[in-house]
Amino acid sequence: MSAVVRHRKPAGFWLATAALAALVVLSWYYLVAWPMPMPGEAGVRAPAYLWLTFVMWLVMMVAMMTPSAAPAVMLFRRVQRGSWARTAAFLAGYFIAWAGFSLAATSAQLALLETGGIDAMGVATNRWMAAALLAVAAIWQWLPVKEACLRQCRSPAEFLASHYHPGVTGAIRTGIRHGAYCVGCCWALMLLLFVGGVMSVVWISGLTLLVALEKLAPGGRFWRGLYAVTLLVAACAVALGLPFA
Repeated sequence: MSAVVRHRKPAGFWLATAALAALVVLSWYYLVAWPMPMPGEAGVRAPAYLWLTFVMWLVMMVAMMTPSAAPAVMLFRRVQRGSWARTAAFLAGYFIAWAGFSLAATSAQLALLETGGIDAMGVATNRWMAAALLAVAAIWQWLPVKEACLRQCRSPAEFLASHYHPGVTGAIRTGIRHGAYCVGCCWALMLLLFVGGVMSVVWISGLTLLVALEKLAPGGRFWRGLYAVTLLVAACAVALGLPFA
């Protein structure tokens, strides 16, 4: 009985886990309940459309990345001896990095809409662009910078040992640094949303699973290689005119 008590998780652990789960659920609810913003009469450069598109991307990143970032968040909380303020600051910093990506993705979506590269639902309108995005994602999987970023994501203890900063401000800095590594690891996969549809629940779910496997499952290099080969084959198939969505 004493051994069981000794290994029982503290209440704070379960509260933190529930908070992360709630964040994921609320993000997914937003993505399902609110349709993708559409350009109004004012066009794609209307401030309201730009803002809603940015929010859509940021919420989508929260929904997709929180599950795979959870081990780093929970380890950081443990290092901080359960400090909610510093843990929240770390998570906020993490998503500040993804907010930067969301801003870039919003700009890309605007440019692609104006040039006809994607339709109003965010789906590539021609096979060459879709094949190019798949090929870029495949090539990125093989590059050393991808491996370096993925190593930081897969080893949160090693990351914190090298990049930890004390205090709330330090927690934000640490979170931004960790988020930057995750952006470096996953940005090319996120751009595949332009292949299957920016607000396609199926594509969002599939990419979330791919990211989680790559970051959390044993055999990180295996998943990298599998994704690279699969994406390259898909790029060739799409270039030959096979359907991709």
